[in-house]
Amino acid sequence: MRRLEQLFVRLNAAVVIACLTGMVLVVGANVALRFSTNHSLSWSDEVARYLMIWMTFLGAGLALRQGGHVAITNLHDVMSTRTQRILRAAIVAILLFFFAYMVQVGWDYMQRAQYQMSPALRLSFRYVYAAMPVGFILLIVHLLIIAKSFIMAGHYHHANGETESMPGAANG
Repeated sequence: MRRLEQLFVRLNAAVVIACLTGMVLVVGANVALRFSTNHSLSWSDEVARYLMIWMTFLGAGLALRQGGHVAITNLHDVMSTRTQRILRAAIVAILLFFFAYMVQVGWDYMQRAQYQMSPALRLSFRYVYAAMPVGFILLIVHLLIIAKSFIMAGHYHHANGETESMPGAANG
């Protein structure tokens, strides 16, 4: 199971890196063309924007695993170990509910935008808006993978398999 999780994380990270690489190449090529030939690629801004959208939604789960999202731990730090676990379990439940809701909202947006075309690429906005439900599904998977260790000990998981405790988390 651990190998499957590592494969999942590596694949997710590779896709995020591919999006970033694509953005750099497209924007870099456009800048080079603009300065060398005084002409631009009409579609470069659109491609870079859509890659950034996908990169953001696909990378959110990786940031969640590592505790990279904003956290306010003042209340958590003054609680007993048992109360901390209850609070972390409630946070996981709320996040799962929110992520599932956002999958549904993203799916609705994707369905509504399917006939609208992007100006330069003539690409259906369905493919752009698909980033939202896909990203939130990945968030659900990442959260389910780390939920037990996060609830029990406040641990986050890094891609290399190491864990890190949440600031102020009581280990137990």
